[in-house]
Amino acid sequence: MRHMKEAGAGVTGAGASEGVTGSDTTGPDGTSPGTTDPGVTSGAPGEGETAAAGLARRLAAFRGAERLLTGSASLETVRERLDRLVAEAPAGYDLDSRPDFYGDEDSIVGELERRTADALGTEAAAFFPSGTMAQQVALRCWAGRTGNATVAGHPLSHLEMHERDAYAVVSGLRMVHPTDAPRLPTAAEVSGLAEPFGALALELPLRDAGFVLPSWDELTAVVAAARERDAVVHFDGARLWECGPHFGRTLPEIAALADSVYVSFYKTLGGISGAALAGSEDFVEEARTWQHRYGGRQFQQWPAALAALIGLDRELPRLPEYVAQAGVVARALGEGLTGAGVPWFRVHPKVPHTHQFQVWLPHPPALLDEAVVRQAEETGTGLFQRWFEPAPGGPPGVALTEVTVAASALEWTAGEVRAAVRAFMEFVGRVGG
Repeated sequence: MRHMKEAGAGVTGAGASEGVTGSDTTGPDGTSPGTTDPGVTSGAPGEGETAAAGLARRLAAFRGAERLLTGSASLETVRERLDRLVAEAPAGYDLDSRPDFYGDEDSIVGELERRTADALGTEAAAFFPSGTMAQQVALRCWAGRTGNATVAGHPLSHLEMHERDAYAVVSGLRMVHPTDAPRLPTAAEVSGLAEPFGALALELPLRDAGFVLPSWDELTAVVAAARERDAVVHFDGARLWECGPHFGRTLPEIAALADSVYVSFYKTLGGISGAALAGSEDFVEEARTWQHRYGGRQFQQWPAALAALIGLDRELPRLPEYVAQAGVVARALGEGLTGAGVPWFRVHPKVPHTHQFQVWLPHPPALLDEAVVRQAEETGTGLFQRWFEPAPGGPPGVALTEVTVAASALEWTAGEVRAAVRAFMEFVGRVGG
């Protein structure tokens, strides 16, 4: 893909690398593309290891580590997750209430839907078992309402990269691309599309470009351009929760720009699973009909709903703190890599737009994964999660990882990050030597 080729083109030193802007990728996160967790559960085995042995070793190393820069839900056992769910629940919901039945309004699911609508400032919200289903239902509804089955979106969006073309295969829609640059489209690009489209889908932030966001003025201009084309606007806001600090706006102000908004409960908020589709009351009511048709009207969903309520209570208020710390961590990683004499690297974006960003290094993923595990085993420090190759067509000989700054990273100072990344590069040298 073009953006991957551009990522390494013409960059010859660490300073130049850090200055590259563009962007996206991860789970509550730290997830590699196409996975739901930072790769702790799907590591490539080291030399002579089976996949199962490599996974067991990786889990043992991270569970035994004294500190992690990027945490991972996959490190918990089922018992530990259940115990935490019960321990944290009173702040989010009364456990003496009855469970839900088919998402009825007077239940924990109904409470989550009301809390979500309140947080986003929308008239209503519907709980969905997955974001992929929520996206398909939203776009299917808009296609029916506008009479146009064409969606304008980005080729790096979740709709294109991680949903197996469900919008086309399942929902009968087609996609046109205002741009293939590693950023959100501009107003001019939306205005200049050569054919009509019924909906503009914007992923905020655009993960597979580096978790990048436009400026507030750019976003409002893009939305206005879509309106001038008689199109509705849908926000793929799986990670919308953490966008407020970048825009300098509240969640209701951001959501008010769109006709519909999808948000995730396990990305960012640390839930078990599930998503919500928010908008006007009549739109959400129609979405519930399509949710049933798509197989999303489930008998009981209280564990996921409870975890989502906990996330709204505990994680949502802390996101500005995470975003601020991400800037400290990103800068320190760049300084540490420079201090380690790394000839080329990329911290992208240089100043993170959210609490997630990418780090690129000129080594094979397997080598870097082995260095990650060895550092955790020998020093008790887990600095990174999984490393992976860029998309096909990207620069050869490089790997990237996603860094997610959340609770586990708040206690790290810039000096500790610099020291840990210098130590990591020593392990890279040992593994590669």
